[in-house]
Amino acid sequence: MIRVARHLSSVVALLSLCTVADAYDVDFSAAAAARDAFIERMVATHDFDRDELTALLTEAEIVDRILEAISRPAERVMPWHEYRDLFLTDSRISSGAEFWLEHSDRIAAASETYGVAPEMIVAILGVETLYGQRTGSYRVVDSLSTLAFAYPPRAKFFASELEHFLLLAREEGIDPRETLGSYAGAMGAGQFISSSFRAYAVDGNADGRRDLWGDWSDVFASVANYFAVHGWQHGQPVVSRATLGASWAGIEPENTLDLTETVSSASELGYVFATEMPDTAGTTVLSLQGEGEQEYWIGYHNFYVITRYNRSVKYALAAYELSQAIRASYEALSSDEAIESPEV
Repeated sequence: MIRVARHLSSVVALLSLCTVADAYDVDFSAAAAARDAFIERMVATHDFDRDELTALLTEAEIVDRILEAISRPAERVMPWHEYRDLFLTDSRISSGAEFWLEHSDRIAAASETYGVAPEMIVAILGVETLYGQRTGSYRVVDSLSTLAFAYPPRAKFFASELEHFLLLAREEGIDPRETLGSYAGAMGAGQFISSSFRAYAVDGNADGRRDLWGDWSDVFASVANYFAVHGWQHGQPVVSRATLGASWAGIEPENTLDLTETVSSASELGYVFATEMPDTAGTTVLSLQGEGEQEYWIGYHNFYVITRYNRSVKYALAAYELSQAIRASYEALSSDEAIESPEV
């Protein structure tokens, strides 16, 4: 579908936007009212200049493709095996290994500082932006305005993100008119939403800036810090593959992100898996549509931590599997480099 963008200030009638799934009506009068109320709140709460903010948000566009994308994210509409195949490709794995080798010192520094597996840092960047190559082509102010003012199902959340974005722009000296990101307003190589940027981004090289677009020291440190703050446990497992034992009760898992079971209780339910985790360790039992068969997995605390980055079981499992494939490729590549360049 061709991108159609319209300024709120130039539309007074009710227009209909057709999405892939079904027609989504945008009430532009209501959107303009929501924008104006938002401006008043930002002026009163954060002392923004009314005229400057009005000019910025009046220029913001309602973008059809953003409304289409938010209505059908891939992890909701794809079976697991197809979703996995989007990320576990030979090119993404080999590119990840080469990227790791290129930035090995800075990745190692972030890993050691925050206690997060280096392959996990690399894999997140591989899933999110293909190692910084695809950081988004939408103006963040357009993305967040579209979703805050023209998408009622999640308007409150995205209005909060727009608030964080404007505060972030003021704090970091970022031009809100020029900043690009995803359809949902995520930014930089690690695709941080505005609230996460403000809370978890760090200055990895102590140059006084948090640059998640062009400074890899900041990017690696910020991704690692995100995991560390959410409780990543160094050296602990993420998931185990499971099979159904003879005592399986026949109840399919709910694929919850929360650790509602333990190693012991998952075993008692009839899932057979190998782990060195103690019987009392929290787990979540997962059932996913593989290619030709149902797959069962046991997720541990570190799996839960990955879902704090993106609240999706499929995302977390794909990121983890990519991390393992990248590590294997990186170790082989490092070994080849050592053979080709022996010490004298």
